[in-house]
Amino acid sequence: MKDSRGKPENVETKILYFEDSYQVEFEANVVERAIYDERPALILDQSCFYPESGGQPSDRGTINGVRVVRVLEEGERIVHLLEEDIPSEKVKGNIDWQMRFDHMQQHSGQHILSQSFYELFGAETLSFHMGDDLSTVEIDLRKITEEDVEKVEERANEIVFQDREIRAYFIPEEKIKDISLRKPPKKRGIIRVVEVLDFDYSACGGTHCRRTGEVGLIKILKWEKIRNNLRFEFVCGSKALKDYTWKNRTLHQLANQLTANEREIISSVERTFSDLKSQKKKVKKMQEKMSQYEAQEIIQNTKEKIIKDILAERTPEEARFLALNIIRRGDYVVLYALKMEKRGHLILASSENLNLDMRELVPLVSPLIKGKGGGSPSLIEIAGEEKENLELALNKAWLFVKEKLEKQD
Repeated sequence: MKDSRGKPENVETKILYFEDSYQVEFEANVVERAIYDERPALILDQSCFYPESGGQPSDRGTINGVRVVRVLEEGERIVHLLEEDIPSEKVKGNIDWQMRFDHMQQHSGQHILSQSFYELFGAETLSFHMGDDLSTVEIDLRKITEEDVEKVEERANEIVFQDREIRAYFIPEEKIKDISLRKPPKKRGIIRVVEVLDFDYSACGGTHCRRTGEVGLIKILKWEKIRNNLRFEFVCGSKALKDYTWKNRTLHQLANQLTANEREIISSVERTFSDLKSQKKKVKKMQEKMSQYEAQEIIQNTKEKIIKDILAERTPEEARFLALNIIRRGDYVVLYALKMEKRGHLILASSENLNLDMRELVPLVSPLIKGKGGGSPSLIEIAGEEKENLELALNKAWLFVKEKLEKQD
């Protein structure tokens, strides 16, 4: 921080959210102005704004109507980064309550969830992060089953439904041993304890609900391995409601499309995929048959050893079938290009009797379409970004093959 403009330094900010997380308005005196990250910033004698810390993002809101874009903790002071400077010496702050309460739900929910993991499996919480859409906890577990996750959720929501009191208080460091903290505190001196009545005791400086009932539903969304531990994504309260609403709408739409009962969606999808897999096999066999007839027709209508063409409305698989059927029926070289929606595709094939190594074409034509690829001596495929140069690439491949064949003759 710089440009203090002669104001006193290292003045402590009285933290009002410690006294009441539900307070959204306050008045304060400016004790220092500064420039922080190229933004005007204020240090006040007291503040309701929570600074980003302990995995919880900072509050948002306004000071004298000016938007607060970020709040940081600097020692015992809270730094408010502003959208523009405020000249007043006395200011009025307003907290974005919707965001504040969401943070309270997610953070209190995390305490309940973490203690549920510890109570059921003796697994400690190693880290916590609160995001815009969901929150995560990293748990000291190597593996877990679906049934175990359901047990954790059931225990966490049992605590929510019991509407237990959540209270915060300060304890001197020498007396902290009398509190059954879930994990040792990171700070020294006076320790703030957040207690979920008769369930969890955590050293924490965050904002929390008054009762567990305010947290709302706690739902684990998914989990994954990280650093030999497990990281769980979860949502609470209003975020859980939004997630449930979206998933319920999606399930309803799927049920309508599949003309199935919502509880029968899984079996209906499984049947649909099974039918689709069977149909794909049938279609593939038909494509192979058609490719054989088409290859025969092409051979009958050509007098050249080199067959070159740009194919429309073909997939790479269809073009590959066709090229292979041609080179298996005679001594031919097939040079095909496909103009796909976003990329260009080359399929270059040769009968083994011609003793050509089609891999020699890769460095020759790949740069023309900014492509990558490879294959065997008898067939290569190259996909590239410059589909406009496909014809140029085909012509270059044709000249190369033509010279090779002429030397053989």
